Amino acid sequence: MNNDEAKFLLSVYRPNGRDAADPAMAEALAQAKRDPALAAWFERQQAHDAAVAAKLRGIAPPPGLRDAILAGARATENARVVRPAWRHPAWLAAAAALVILLGAFMGWRFAPIHGATLEEFAVNFVDRGFTLQKRSADVAVLKAWLAERQQPLPQTLPTEFARLRALGCRMLEFQGREVSLVCFERGGKEFHVFVVRREAGAIDAPETSPRWIERGRLVAAAWSDASNHYVLVSDAPTETVKRLL
Repeated sequence: MNNDEAKFLLSVYRPNGRDAADPAMAEALAQAKRDPALAAWFERQQAHDAAVAAKLRGIAPPPGLRDAILAGARATENARVVRPAWRHPAWLAAAAALVILLGAFMGWRFAPIHGATLEEFAVNFVDRGFTLQKRSADVAVLKAWLAERQQPLPQTLPTEFARLRALGCRMLEFQGREVSLVCFERGGKEFHVFVVRREAGAIDAPETSPRWIERGRLVAAAWSDASNHYVLVSDAPTETVKRLL
């Protein structure tokens, strides 16, 4: 079983552990234990599923839905009308409730990601979960892919980043400005580097000392050089991230 096959199975794994006994699921779980990157993805997937479940639990059904379902069932029984099962009022009411719940979930999942600053946007983006557009373990390949699309390029990354394993990259937009995202991994923890060009004519001096943000399981560091602003977001402990910078 490769990682793509494991992800396909683990994407429907229920957080209560009831699927662990399934042989195929057990094999996928074993693959996640062997591969740190897959384990990190699975941890994010489980956190995302828990957040979705919490959102859905917080959605109240329409007022009177239960009474409408029962009234429809009684009317159907009294009228003794034979109709397809899917057209029974109880099923139609349940379907309407499901549409409402799915609409709320889709609105939350695909709503635009906001942030007053690049740091806030970056943390919100990682917290929401995402996919990479270009995958490679070679940073030079990722830079070339971004350069072909005229994206901001990470010119000078801290030397400790050479010890991380590259995962891939993607293109983003924040407040009308192009953003490049390059992702790394080490020890089951991921490090996401957001890069945006410094505005033309900017007179403020580069911030070589990072500013720090901590929110929940994520930590972010922001700094800049003569060409770009950088934000690093990671689920690693703060001290681990500080040692990279």
